[in-house]
Amino acid sequence: MILIFLLAFSIISDAQLRVGVARKSITPETPFWLTGYASRDRPSTEVLHDLWAKALVIEENSRSRIVIVTTDILGLSRDISEEVSRRVLAEHGMDRSQLILSSSHTHSGPVIWPALSVIFDFDREDQKTVMRYAEKLTDDIVEVVNMAFSAMEPMQLSYGRGNADFAINRRQATDKGVVIGLNPAGTVDHDVPVLKAADMNGNVKAVLFGYACHNTTSASYLINGDYSGFAQIEVEKMFPGAVAMYMAGCGADQNPNPRGSVELAAEHGRSLAEAVNTAMKGEMKPVRPPLRTSYIVTELHFRPFDPGIYRREMTGEDIYMQRRARLMLEAYNKGWDVSTYRYPVQAVRFSNDFTILALTGEVVLDYSIAARARFPRENMFVAGYCTEVQCYIPSKNILREGGYEPESSMIYYGFPGSFTEDVEDRVMDAVALVMKRSGAGR
Repeated sequence: MILIFLLAFSIISDAQLRVGVARKSITPETPFWLTGYASRDRPSTEVLHDLWAKALVIEENSRSRIVIVTTDILGLSRDISEEVSRRVLAEHGMDRSQLILSSSHTHSGPVIWPALSVIFDFDREDQKTVMRYAEKLTDDIVEVVNMAFSAMEPMQLSYGRGNADFAINRRQATDKGVVIGLNPAGTVDHDVPVLKAADMNGNVKAVLFGYACHNTTSASYLINGDYSGFAQIEVEKMFPGAVAMYMAGCGADQNPNPRGSVELAAEHGRSLAEAVNTAMKGEMKPVRPPLRTSYIVTELHFRPFDPGIYRREMTGEDIYMQRRARLMLEAYNKGWDVSTYRYPVQAVRFSNDFTILALTGEVVLDYSIAARARFPRENMFVAGYCTEVQCYIPSKNILREGGYEPESSMIYYGFPGSFTEDVEDRVMDAVALVMKRSGAGR
């Protein structure tokens, strides 16, 4: 009798969290333009599999909550991120630090206007279509969060790790500088963090997992989530009744290998799902309250603005440089300040059991390595592509090496140019601050 009582008490004490999970399709109606590759010259007319917005609500009490939203898109715009945050926080009485917005960065998903607008030249009807999709996406994300709040019940959280080896460093050094290629000697991170939510009967209700790799296996015209979309489908087959959610890690300088087809995307998806399955069948450690969160906004600086550069670009042959130059010269002549970029950094900690560090934009792997080295006692997952995806965030070393991530990508994102060399210091100072405010080291 005493043993039964102690066992029941243990179960109740471990279930101090209420959890809700929900999903909603965000697949666009076709035909619809896909984003991520400037080479596409027509809209997509076919859906390979649906894209989803998914929400996981974790509540300790009415004042202590965490909402994690994942989306199968290239990246949220600032406009969408700000509007979703405003509505969700007002509806549920939350603090901004309690809401994580994440994007999978699939390059086979819809245009999220105005992100990467430089690579498109839409007619009137296409412009209306992409704007309406952005408005609907905003509504859908708010709705899926509300759905998750309505589905809350007592659950237990646990955490484990797997391993998937298809990511490779893509920054290849050549006699013409660094190019996107294969760098087998470069840094990689094959870790697959897994957070499981199970009800009081042991039924798996949600599986949140991550991986540090660009979602660029395929450049087809088929709407799909690339490897992460296939991985979520496979995980849900393995655990019927569960909602699988993917958060991208700091994979901005990592590519799937091999790549080049939808079939390879499906293969990598199965590999990632097997890594999740291995973690779920292995040692899963409890994740418990209290919940602690922190969110700050720092500023990253661009190199000094030179209007002469953009005047020359306007008369050059590169259409993308022309479009970027037009944006810059219009801003300059209107007196708008384009010298800095507003950069959010966020930390969510579950007691001392598990931490998610959420970084904005296309973050290179160096940041994950640096954050974990600075906080070696933290069981930490460093996520990129959170809040909004406006540009690449290079480390100091990558900035000095040059190449696509720190330099030419800024043309397509419509930014002035490279960041200053203190970019890594500024990001890591913000990381240290949110970690301290969320209780790291206590």
